[in-house]
Amino acid sequence: MLVAGTVLGAGGAYAQPSPTPGGHSTSRGGNDDRDNQDEGQGGRDGKKGTPGKDKGRSPTRRADQPAPTPGGGSDAAAARPAPAAGALLAAAEPGADTPTAQGLQQALAPLLADKSLGTVTIAVADAENGQLLYGSGENTAATPASTTKLATSIAALSLIPGDTRLTTRAVKGAAPGAVTLVGGGDPTLTALPADQVQIGGQPVDPDTAPASLVELARQTAAALKAAGTTTVTLDYDVSLYSGTPLHKFHDDDTNIAPVVPLMVDEGRVDAKSREEAPKRVADPAASAAEAFAGLLKAQGVTVEGKAKPAAAPAAADAPVLGRVDSPTVARLVERLLTTSDNQLAEAIARQAAIAGHQPASFEGAATAVTQELTRLGVPMTGTTLNDGSGLHTGNAVPPAVLTRLLALAASGRHPALRPVLTGLPVAGFTGTLAKRYGQGSGSADAAGLVRAKTGSLNGVNTLAGTVVDADGRLLAFAVMTRTTAPADTARAAMDRIAAHLTTCGCH
Repeated sequence: MLVAGTVLGAGGAYAQPSPTPGGHSTSRGGNDDRDNQDEGQGGRDGKKGTPGKDKGRSPTRRADQPAPTPGGGSDAAAARPAPAAGALLAAAEPGADTPTAQGLQQALAPLLADKSLGTVTIAVADAENGQLLYGSGENTAATPASTTKLATSIAALSLIPGDTRLTTRAVKGAAPGAVTLVGGGDPTLTALPADQVQIGGQPVDPDTAPASLVELARQTAAALKAAGTTTVTLDYDVSLYSGTPLHKFHDDDTNIAPVVPLMVDEGRVDAKSREEAPKRVADPAASAAEAFAGLLKAQGVTVEGKAKPAAAPAAADAPVLGRVDSPTVARLVERLLTTSDNQLAEAIARQAAIAGHQPASFEGAATAVTQELTRLGVPMTGTTLNDGSGLHTGNAVPPAVLTRLLALAASGRHPALRPVLTGLPVAGFTGTLAKRYGQGSGSADAAGLVRAKTGSLNGVNTLAGTVVDADGRLLAFAVMTRTTAPADTARAAMDRIAAHLTTCGCH
C-alpha cells in the first residue's frame, strides 16, 4: 500500500506516493555535486564581524571548516566509516546515575579556565528530559553562528512532514510554444551527470541523491516532442519567495548565493568545486534557466532567444511537462547539519516560513522559526533570530536554549525531530568534525562518541551536541565562546570539554 507523502513546489503542497525504503519517487532524477565536509561548499558558517577583509578573505567566508586541531586527525582517518547512529543515540542504561551540578562543575572547571576560550558560557542537560544539570552563563544570549541551524531544523521538521520533497517543474506557458521553469525552493537541484555527484566528497545513494536538471530536461523534451513541438520560448518563475534575496552579509566573494527558489548546484560557478568558499553566480535563477535551455537543446528542443523572468506566476493548473523532486526534508536537514550548508539552511527556513503561514523571506522565516519553537515550549527569552543559517551576527541564543533544542530532538515524544540528531557531525569522522578530535588534540579518545553542530564566525566559536557519559546517560551540551585566540585553538579547547563529558559520571 502506498502512503501519501507531501511535495512542496511553487504551486503549494500536494500528495505524492512515498517511495520504497531507501528510494526516491520514480519522477526524480538523481545527481548533484555536493558540499565539502565543511561549511564551505554548500555554504559555511562564514562570518562578517567588522567591515573589511579577514586575512585577505571576505569576512563572510569565515567558517567552521574542518581545519585540523593541533595534531588533529588526518584525511585518512576522516574517511573511516562513522560509528553506527544507534550507539550514539542509546538511552541511559538502567539505573544510570544522573550527573550532578557539583560533579560537572568540578570536572569541567579546569577545562573552562582555558584562556583560549575567552568569554565562555556552557549548559549541560539530561537529553532524556531536558533538565539542566549544570550551567555557567547558561541563560545569557551569545552569538550562535551555525548552531542557529539547530533552531531552523527543529522548527522545520515540526512544521513540515519529514517525507516532504521540494519539486522543480517545467510547465506549459500561456502562449503557444512557451515553457515555464518553476522554482520550488530546492537549491540542491543539480545539472551534473549522475556519476559526478557527491556530497561532502562522498558518492550519493538513492536516499541522498539530489534532483536532476538533466532528467527534468529529458522529461520536458519528450513531452514537447510528443506534442509535435521542437521550438519553444522559456521563462522562469521565482514567485515562491519574497523579500530581498541577498543575505545581509552577502558580498561579491561570499559563501552564499542570493536566496531564490530556483538554482542549480547551490549557485556555484563551478558545480564540482571543493574550495572552502566557492564562487557563486550573481543570478542563480537565470543561470539555472540557461542551463535548462542547453539541456533541452541536447534533447532536440530549441529555445528561441534568452530565458527571462516570468511576467506572472505559473498557473496552478498549467499542464506539467516534467518534474523532479528533492530528497526528503528529513534527509535535507541531515545534510545541512552535517556539512553546515548555509544555502540549504536558508532554503529550509523558507519552507518553514511557508508552512508557518509567514512570508518566504529572511524575516518571515525567522518569525516562523521563533513562533514554532515557542509553541514547542522552548524558552525564547533573550533569543533573537535573523536568518536560518547563522551567518547573521545579530543572532543571539543562550546555551540553555541549544540544549533544550537537542533534548527535543532526542525526546520520544517528538520522533519527527530525530534527523536533527542523526544529522549532527560525528567527532573525527563526518562533516565539520571530520578533522577534529585527532591524535594530539587532547580529545582523541572521544572520536566517534561526540556528535555536535559546530559554529564559527570571526572571534566566535560554538559547539552544541550530544555525548554518552561514562554511566551510559545521553547528555546534551552547548559551549559558546567569544575570543581573540586562533580559531583552531579555541575549537580544540571546546572539543576537550565535550570529550571530558564522555569519560566521567560527574556525580
